[in-house]
Amino acid sequence: MKTEKHDAIVLSSEDEKDHFKLFTALLKNTPIPDDEILANVGAYLTSKNLSRILFFYEIYQKILPTHGMVMEFGVRWGQTLSLVAALRSIFEPFNRHRRIVGFDTFAGFVGTSDKDGARGQVADGSFSVSADYEAHLTEILASQEALNPMSHLRRFELVKGDAVETVPAYLSRHPETLVSLAIFDFDIYRPTRAALEAIKPHVFKGTVLVFDELADDIFPGETIALREVFDIANLRIQRFPMTSRISYVVLE
Repeated sequence: MKTEKHDAIVLSSEDEKDHFKLFTALLKNTPIPDDEILANVGAYLTSKNLSRILFFYEIYQKILPTHGMVMEFGVRWGQTLSLVAALRSIFEPFNRHRRIVGFDTFAGFVGTSDKDGARGQVADGSFSVSADYEAHLTEILASQEALNPMSHLRRFELVKGDAVETVPAYLSRHPETLVSLAIFDFDIYRPTRAALEAIKPHVFKGTVLVFDELADDIFPGETIALREVFDIANLRIQRFPMTSRISYVVLE
């Protein structure tokens, strides 16, 4: 189930895995010149990766009329943070209040428990990233901002550490926080519950909550955490047809 590096879980067939390896090799050995790679990155998009981009395009449309910031809980390699930053630059480049903050240990899971089940084979340290990766991601996000209006104002932040401690501490430092979009991708129970509890006083009607592993038997902890913090019977848990796993809730 897991790949050889960084614990990524893949449910693809062996044939599909072979094709993904080929696709990866094509990307790593691209003949496209350096000054044209970014302009042609779409040549290497799979339908699965494109579907995630389309999902967040739709989600971003839902937060445009609302005020507040974006928080992601579980950043890992930073793909979603970078995508949301790009969407902000397209749709509201001058909105200085649409700050983007990502929380992660950048060292893998912390605080795994029985509520995370056995199928995912998770343990503390699973899903880590390369050493000092947060510095590389900071450069990526800074470059995103440098290419767009208001680049003199840094509108993103990476918060490193155990979310059980860092999320409440961040909100204590920033009591003005309103959360327009919260993206949950911690996968496991303990930090997900802590983040849900911490942001509850900072959400409002119209806030969008995105979940990467709801109703997922590989990572049951996310669903358990949501059920314990919110009255799940009163939540309209929705999805878009282009993605099978990601779901969202618009608070009403």
